Amino acid sequence: MNWENIAGQENLKKLLRDSIAENRVSHAQLFTGKEGYGTLPMVLAYAKEVLSRENEHAASRVEHLNHLDLHFSFPVFTDNKNSLSKNKFEEFREMILKSPYASYDDWTAFLQSENKQLFISADEIDDQNQKFALKSYEGGTKILIVWRADKMNVAAANKFLKFLEEPPAKTVILLTAESVNDILPTILSRTQIVEVPRITDADLEAYLKKNFSTDDPKIKEVVHEAQGDLNDALKLLRSGSKNEEFEKLFVQWVRDAFMVKKKPEFLRSIILWAREIAGWNREKQKNFLNYCSEIFRLALLQNYQSEELVYKKINANGFNWAGFSKFISGANIESILEEISTADLHLTRNGNPRIVWTDLGIKLSRYIHKNS
Repeated sequence: MNWENIAGQENLKKLLRDSIAENRVSHAQLFTGKEGYGTLPMVLAYAKEVLSRENEHAASRVEHLNHLDLHFSFPVFTDNKNSLSKNKFEEFREMILKSPYASYDDWTAFLQSENKQLFISADEIDDQNQKFALKSYEGGTKILIVWRADKMNVAAANKFLKFLEEPPAKTVILLTAESVNDILPTILSRTQIVEVPRITDADLEAYLKKNFSTDDPKIKEVVHEAQGDLNDALKLLRSGSKNEEFEKLFVQWVRDAFMVKKKPEFLRSIILWAREIAGWNREKQKNFLNYCSEIFRLALLQNYQSEELVYKKINANGFNWAGFSKFISGANIESILEEISTADLHLTRNGNPRIVWTDLGIKLSRYIHKNS
């Protein structure tokens, strides 16, 4: 990963490059922020520059993630009683080379492991300890990148703490995490925290215009919706068919919710609707929840005469956007969004998707008729 290929983040890139040039590379650094903000691309560019300053031929090997002194740890599931990252490295390498901004959910989907728990194990830390006890292949710095360090289980975190306290000579440890909330305070106290902010809308728009031949209105809509997350922006640009599917199912849900109050037979339609969505993988289900939240928020803005902020509307299939928006107000928006958030939590915790979606589908029929 080259610095110039990272979207935005110019101030942070300069800060990191200056630290290398001035020989101020901390032995343990934690990069916090959503994957779509560029945490891993930033770490990869940083590692590339550190190793390239020692050996000018290192750059291409780092770019292809096959440098012998560059090691990776990342969450995996237990497979045949084994939970070592190296067993899934080729898959991880394939995903990252294709999409360095990929998220934890993308990794879960890539492994087709939506119903399995991914984590960094104590055995993984032992394996890295053994690797770093050996001398580097090129006689210089050895780098360990721990992607999603917040997925370490307790046993792994405790072993990793010892690794941090007594690191081998000429070792640089670079960790990434969405936040510091799920990392041991003792680990935090031994790392230099680098906060990776969201990408500014201007930088995100410039990146998309440079790399994609898409019309300006579409890019502006994507930038507004992505909220500084390049991974989300790329998915939105490539997901025309998915958005059509989401739109169709959202319209069906709202229409059934309106009708069920007068005609209980529409309850069956909601149950069938829930069954269809429950058949998707977990990532797609969670994406649909995010889509529904977004549409309800936009409808609220429409209802409160803030149309200049409504960057997307549903007008397909004879859907009356203006009429629908009048039913979304301060009287019910909080309840609706809370139920969507609860559904997301239950899916994350491997709740039964049919039950989750049926419950959510029925509850909308209660809230949609609340008057402001």
